[in-house]
Amino acid sequence: MSVLPAPQNLRYVVALAEAQHFGRAAAACRVTQSTLSAGLIALERQIDAAILDRSAGKRVVFTPLGHEIVARAREALAALEAVREAADAARAPMSGPLRLGVIPTIGPFLLPRFMPALRAAFPQLKLFLREDTTGRCLERLLANRLDVVLLALPCDCGDAATLPVVQDEFFVALPPGSPLAGMDRVSVAQLAHARMMFLEDGHCLRDQALAACGKMGAGDAFAATSLHTLVQMVAGGLGATLLPRIAVEAGVTEGASVLIKRLEGKGAWRTLGLAWRPNAPREAEFRALGPILEAASVAGRQWPP
Repeated sequence: MSVLPAPQNLRYVVALAEAQHFGRAAAACRVTQSTLSAGLIALERQIDAAILDRSAGKRVVFTPLGHEIVARAREALAALEAVREAADAARAPMSGPLRLGVIPTIGPFLLPRFMPALRAAFPQLKLFLREDTTGRCLERLLANRLDVVLLALPCDCGDAATLPVVQDEFFVALPPGSPLAGMDRVSVAQLAHARMMFLEDGHCLRDQALAACGKMGAGDAFAATSLHTLVQMVAGGLGATLLPRIAVEAGVTEGASVLIKRLEGKGAWRTLGLAWRPNAPREAEFRALGPILEAASVAGRQWPP
């Protein structure tokens, strides 16, 4: 029987691929640089093939086989981690560490309600949070650096399993002088000729808002890095935007001279949900987060009517 690669050496390969630097990879693995280098050499000798192109000097360059080894090392480490997770889940469900990713258009507005409810329901859970864009959260999820992601659907979630939980309606934020200011409600059709502003590329809310107001090709639209910035741009009279309900309820427009109108029409909402790795041993635990997420998202829902 052939000897299998040591898990630690596989961790070194993955760390080097992510850090693209020997020193940073060693620090991430909490070993010396010489220990990491020795582990990589041992792995190359074991498989009798080069993982790194050493003619590249100090730069980290993987051979074609090296890139495949990195991908397979990630899969192998995820499988080993799944063994531990399965045992932990069977022994003490909803306890221990949970690495939760959350996107910026949800985190600041929902976490103040979601986290206390989560602690009350599962006091043995030790939560670690990471806020990032949808794409980067999903990359971390599939690389086994996050356990579950709180995100907005629809989005391109790749191979991740998803659980839609609750609708989060869009509202229109208008400057006081807008021709639509006198309307009680604004339809999607009425936004067709409005000057709209959206978040910059990389935020799934941008694509969802563009789809909702029928401006899929809005290449000349203004872009912002956050919902708070968008609100200030609206207050400055630059145009209108769409805001998710949880942000409006959390006070994202507080102190700004903007008008909030309900948006009506097909697709005038996004869906808050959860994503995790396919066939995750803790899937039942992740699904148990759904009712808590739903309750937190609708708590205190009185305004706007």
